[in-house]
Amino acid sequence: AKLLNRPLALIVLSDSKNDKTPYPTAMEKARNVIRVFTSKQVREGGGFLVRRVVGNPDCDPFLMLDHVGPVDYMPGEAIGAPDHPHRGFETVSYVVSGTRVHQDSAGNCGKLYPGWVQWMTAGSGVVHSEMPGDEIMLHGGRVESFQLWVNLPAKDKMIPPRYQDTPMENIPIATEQDGKVWVKVITGESLGKKGVIETRTPITFLDIHLQPGAVFSQNVAEEFEGFAYVWHGSGYLGSERVFAKMGEVGFLGKGVNFRMEAANDQEVWILLLAGRPLREPIARHGPFVMNTWKEIEQAFDDYRSGRMGSIQGEQERFEATRVAKEKQMTNGRWQQDSKVL
Repeated sequence: AKLLNRPLALIVLSDSKNDKTPYPTAMEKARNVIRVFTSKQVREGGGFLVRRVVGNPDCDPFLMLDHVGPVDYMPGEAIGAPDHPHRGFETVSYVVSGTRVHQDSAGNCGKLYPGWVQWMTAGSGVVHSEMPGDEIMLHGGRVESFQLWVNLPAKDKMIPPRYQDTPMENIPIATEQDGKVWVKVITGESLGKKGVIETRTPITFLDIHLQPGAVFSQNVAEEFEGFAYVWHGSGYLGSERVFAKMGEVGFLGKGVNFRMEAANDQEVWILLLAGRPLREPIARHGPFVMNTWKEIEQAFDDYRSGRMGSIQGEQERFEATRVAKEKQMTNGRWQQDSKVL
């Protein structure tokens, strides 16, 4: 990790009742990044590689962000995440390329295409699977996506499960500077556009693309915690222009206005995520996130006893995963990928 101990470029505003300034200027409330980390590669699901961008509850209310790929699979190589449970939080899947098929124990099923976002509220508990689309398995192709875990407040941890599958055409996109700045508004607001996905906790989730040399500033609610992940190219983050390249994440300091800038010789793509922190105790083990260890034990008991349900075809999905993994081991991909771990 690169620790950034330089003083932040902040000016303390007067809290006097006589202060007549209606809105602070950008510089008065500028956000810097307080630290930068390089994401680490790990295996997830049935054994596919991800970049673990955020993996500890140190950016409340976010629990995890994984960047899957980009990876080019040969026919039969793609690995998914066969049947597994969740309780007490939300999983957000943002597909960049490739397709994914999902099913769950409540009878929901569907297919996610490039540009789609699925916001799944696990709530009281659900068993679900996330597998590669048939065309990827049959013909191969590029796969890239993100999975975000968002904690639920204690009052919502046992609500009924819910899905919001949002097609690409329903997600607002804003542009400025003659297209040099492109912002997909998944949740929250930017450049006059507002996201259509409902969240249990106020969250800003933006996919920002900047052409070489372009600069963009986004206001983030002062009470929010957040981070900016560079997932393509390189650029500068925050008021002090901290350099970050693909695979690096900058955690936001205090303030409101967050500045992003592409390098002069290449574009940069950034996921900006920020949310209102819950400030609640976290008990977390595997696929369950609750407030106490007693609740975690109950979650495991409910899953093992079958109270979270099951999905027809479970054995077929685990067998497909085994066959894909075996194919990777036979052609050397598994061993090659393991060198980065």
